[in-house]
Amino acid sequence: MAEGRFRSGAELAETLGISRTAVWKHLEAFDELGLELLRVRGRGYRLAEPLELLDEETLLAALSVPARACLAALELHDELDSTNTRLMQTARETGGHGIVCLAERQSAGRGRSGRNWVSPFAANLYLSVLWRFEEGHGAAAGISLAVGVAVARAVRRCGLEGVGLKWPNDLLWQERKLGGILVEATGESHGPCSVVIGVGLNVHMSAAAGSGIDQPWVDCREVAGRRVSRNQLAAALLDELLPLLRDYPATGLARHLPAWREHSCMLGRPVVLRLGDARIHGVAEEVGGDGLLYLRLENGERRTFASGEVHLRLAQAGGA
Repeated sequence: MAEGRFRSGAELAETLGISRTAVWKHLEAFDELGLELLRVRGRGYRLAEPLELLDEETLLAALSVPARACLAALELHDELDSTNTRLMQTARETGGHGIVCLAERQSAGRGRSGRNWVSPFAANLYLSVLWRFEEGHGAAAGISLAVGVAVARAVRRCGLEGVGLKWPNDLLWQERKLGGILVEATGESHGPCSVVIGVGLNVHMSAAAGSGIDQPWVDCREVAGRRVSRNQLAAALLDELLPLLRDYPATGLARHLPAWREHSCMLGRPVVLRLGDARIHGVAEEVGGDGLLYLRLENGERRTFASGEVHLRLAQAGGA
């Protein structure tokens, strides 16, 4: 059914070696996955639009040699509560390294501050990477900003122009949210640590699925003006992300900060920064080498804010 053409119940039953009743029951389950199924008398059934499932062979074949060398294991799942949750558990249980996890759907996808991440089946990209830093937590400082650069480069490779970065972890296009990054860490404060980097990208989000999002959003299809291959996008992300993680203890944020500033869609603009119940108005002047946001307040005072504690809203867009 993934190719999107009509197939009769009889054809499906014969191809699959099951009864017409069993075919009907399977098709009814499409509703639970959020897939729109068209039924036309005399023609049969088809999906409202073609469907691309993640494919291990396709993904591995598309990876560059450096990225492939960094990859220890690739997990593809039909459904998980969260790809980040899966790899955080792996980190605690085995201390794994270089493991990539993707899912077709998440039942409990997470954004920053515990927000729900809308995760319909085979519509978007839900990807997490587990990486171990023997040098400790300090070696991973500012990594969410560097990951943002890697993601921006990957989507541009796939034909998405004009995608910008918003501190500390969002991707925007024309002030609408295209994706986000969630970085979580586990390990001793003075010893090796494991970091899980989660990337969520809207690829082919239906209006029905997107109705659950509490801010303006956009998907890759609208940005590119065409359907974007989820396998191609995942491979491009890993091509950019895995070598970055390999080299990060040596390079730190410094190597990636100029590119982050170049991709920024907020520096020099009026913003409202949300900190708890407070709303702080000012101009986003700079992101420093420590990854902190430098904000010029309306009274002229210059203050810094750390990632993980603030929620930034573009004053002119009203989004986050």
